[in-house]
Amino acid sequence: MRYPPGSLVILTGLPGAGKTTLLHRLYGLGGDESLPVAAGAVVVIDSAQAKRHWHGRLGWMPGSVRRALVFATHVGRIRGALAGGRSVIAHNRGCAPYVLRGFAWLARRHHARLHLLLLDASPEAALAGQRARGRVVAPRTFARHQRRWAGLVARVKGGDPKPAAGGLIVDRAEAALLEAITFDGGDGDRLREIRITGSSPDHDG
Repeated sequence: MRYPPGSLVILTGLPGAGKTTLLHRLYGLGGDESLPVAAGAVVVIDSAQAKRHWHGRLGWMPGSVRRALVFATHVGRIRGALAGGRSVIAHNRGCAPYVLRGFAWLARRHHARLHLLLLDASPEAALAGQRARGRVVAPRTFARHQRRWAGLVARVKGGDPKPAAGGLIVDRAEAALLEAITFDGGDGDRLREIRITGSSPDHDG
């Protein structure tokens, strides 16, 4: 899988879909990092890195404030890497329209383009992934993720990845076959980057 140098690729999907697992496999992450990882020309930024950075230091804050600070740290790290002219692949669980617009604005500000890499998994498979990792999202929160995810997947399948320059949907079986994500001049801006994979209700990701 190839993208132009200097791109911002946001890897997103339902909680438990396997996004962190994919990054760990492709970039040799150990799962205990609290800082972004430079892997050649690309900076790998997992939202869990910011969470680990603040672990045990924010217990006195309300939960909503802690989450906001962790997310601000995550976004700040993406901004810093783009400002340094680096290619970035970042895991971000949320796919709300305003979040994606924010990433698109951040990319434009640093003369980069935003691309979406959507890891598609059924809600059942995502829940199984949450249980396997020992962190299960609250039902109401997970339902909200499902609604936003369904809307994003439908738009990308319909040929509209906006606000991103392009979007690619892969299921878990295809992700398992992925050998590398490179930033060496691939033509990621054209509509042919948008690919449709099956996502039926019984699709196991």
